[in-house]
Amino acid sequence: MSKTLKTSLFLLLFFLCAFSGFSQNQKRPLTEVLSLIEAKYKVSFSYADKDVKKLLIDISTEKSLDHILNEISLKTNLQFNKIDQQFYTIVKYDKKEYTSVQQLEEVIITDYLTSGIYKNNTGSISIKPEQFGILPGLIEADVLQTIQALPGVLSVDETVSNINVRGGTHDQNLFLYDGIKMYQSGHFFGLISAFNPQLTHKISVIKNGTSAKYGDGISSIVDMQLSDKISSDSNIGLGLNLISADGYAKVPLGKKTEIQVAARRSVTDILDTPTYNNYFDRVFQDTDLTNTEDAAVSKNEHFYFYDTAIKFLYDLSEKDKIRFNFLNIYNALDYNEEATINTTNEASNSQLKQHNIASGITYERQWNTKLNTFAQIYYSNYDLDGTNFDILNNQRLIQENEVVDGGLKLHANYYLSPTLNINGGFQFTEVGISNLEDVNNPVFRSYIKRVIRTYSGFAEAQFQSKNKNTSVRLGIRNNYFKKFNLHLVEPRLHINQRFLNYFRVELSAEYKSQSTTQIIDLQKDFLGIEKRRWVLANNTTIPVVKSKQASFGLSYNKNKLLLTAEAYIKQVDGITTRSQGFQNQYQFVNAIGNYEVKGVDILINKQFQKFGTWLSYSYSKNNYSFEDLNDGASFPNNFDITHVIDFASTFTLENLKLALGLNWHSGRPFTLPNYEASNNNTIIYQSPNSSRLEDYLRADFSATYQFNIGKNQAVLGTSIWNILNQKNTINTYFTIENNELSKVENQSLGLTPNVSFKVRF
Repeated sequence: MSKTLKTSLFLLLFFLCAFSGFSQNQKRPLTEVLSLIEAKYKVSFSYADKDVKKLLIDISTEKSLDHILNEISLKTNLQFNKIDQQFYTIVKYDKKEYTSVQQLEEVIITDYLTSGIYKNNTGSISIKPEQFGILPGLIEADVLQTIQALPGVLSVDETVSNINVRGGTHDQNLFLYDGIKMYQSGHFFGLISAFNPQLTHKISVIKNGTSAKYGDGISSIVDMQLSDKISSDSNIGLGLNLISADGYAKVPLGKKTEIQVAARRSVTDILDTPTYNNYFDRVFQDTDLTNTEDAAVSKNEHFYFYDTAIKFLYDLSEKDKIRFNFLNIYNALDYNEEATINTTNEASNSQLKQHNIASGITYERQWNTKLNTFAQIYYSNYDLDGTNFDILNNQRLIQENEVVDGGLKLHANYYLSPTLNINGGFQFTEVGISNLEDVNNPVFRSYIKRVIRTYSGFAEAQFQSKNKNTSVRLGIRNNYFKKFNLHLVEPRLHINQRFLNYFRVELSAEYKSQSTTQIIDLQKDFLGIEKRRWVLANNTTIPVVKSKQASFGLSYNKNKLLLTAEAYIKQVDGITTRSQGFQNQYQFVNAIGNYEVKGVDILINKQFQKFGTWLSYSYSKNNYSFEDLNDGASFPNNFDITHVIDFASTFTLENLKLALGLNWHSGRPFTLPNYEASNNNTIIYQSPNSSRLEDYLRADFSATYQFNIGKNQAVLGTSIWNILNQKNTINTYFTIENNELSKVENQSLGLTPNVSFKVRF
């Protein structure tokens, strides 16, 4: 038995022993729970006895006050109104004051994995960073790392810039920042989410059964929504970890105005930390920074990143709201390449910059109790610039990939009754993408720019029964691509039905499309670091990508025990070989095809008073079909991960939170060469993707401790990624050097510690 297997079995036994050692929550009178909260958090509640005296609830009081009160509100018909730091009033929801859309957004599962993660009856998963508990390897709610804990979501190369949802590529995910499409998702060239969670109020993750208001994102939607409510109190926080420092402020400027600001910057150009060193080795392996010729040396690398976010809130009146957003994301790398040529020392500076800015203004009006409208104008600009000097060949290469995305959204919601609402709208987008490649020796220049205007209309109806047992959403969307005179009609459906009190069944189906994709030229692009660049469909060599997906799920939820199983099938047409990143006989082939993935996602989650544990398992079979490749026969997708298992446990004791998790998945496909036939600088490959990498295994640990510094709340956190220091190969390919076949292996992160400190004023 191998050392790794023994260690994994030990961890598994630890989880199981811990699982059996705790007793489950019992329902208690709400009055008793409120008394415990008052004593623990030094607060006072004022309420009418008739509103609470007969209510029973099962809830842990070991979490933050905000999380506890929010969970009570979700499980009851009560609302907590904060008078000041000490006093709260508790009242029943006044249905006249709340629109039906709020009633329809019912949370059916709390603590889906940990606190702050919820499952809604619309099929979406909601993540609230302010209430986030803890996950293995994470000490804060990194948006894109957090969603990878969900069944069916995986990163085959262990990054946040390459998230694969149900076998799709990363560019098939739509990332929205307060309604604005983002084209850059990662800092540190993929290892850290580019979206600061400090201002983010809620993240919605949708894998299927998407609302008709969403276009693009044929694999998933990640909708990040900032706080939209003007607060009466200021909220300020500062934080520091071994990678970056951050701060945020939410400051009311009056009863009708508030400004929200957040900023984050890397400290890696100031502090040399073990976390940075591990990240650097992981990101820049097998790149121009480390793969220079023997005669050339790369040195004096300088890397940093930052992001800033601003939101301005202004309530014109009780019915009219104006909101303004601005987001700035930046990564920069430069390094010197030095060599001695004919006894003369030569030096040059190579640079890589990645920049995404986004801004938007929205106007929302509540005309009456039944009708509200929403309008948004937005702009998003992504720019990737690289300058690469090759001293030995006296060559300079300039590359640029720029995306300019602007648009208009007009939406209307009409609430016919407390159980039925209708919404619809019009959307216009104009996307322009340019790609530049400029070489001085030999002289070569290529500049390609395309623009696509899309006109979209949608309509949707959502029904929820009075007893909340039945929820149905039916919508349709029409996209018109003016350049191609192409209409695409996209129906959407989601049904959620409760039966036998503790069971729910879900049915989801959708058609979707997108005109923007990424192509991969491997080591050719941008110093070999950022190997993907955005392109637009031309409806010939690069089609509009279309998908259709259906899923059926069953869940059981009782006494903090959650069992879910969801089977799905997804078909995606119009993919190109250049979008898939082949590193075999199809690397330089241009072909159009499709893939089909079938699978099932299973989750078992048990929550106790202080302890929680879950086990998720995903099975999928993902195959390509290209008419012009492999004699037309299907073969495994580059992202075909057949088995995925995540097992984790969390423990909360007063202000201490612990998490330990184990991640395992089967190896991804790759293509072996025919060693005997390969010669003369030519590699002859075996059948495409007929081999598999070794299985992937990683164990993670995290801990946070909350305490007070005077009147201020502070949190100290620590995490260890890959505590077993497992050597995982995440990619393998082959090259020919000096007429010899060479094998290249990319490794995952090794044991990587991190420490954070945050304080809230």
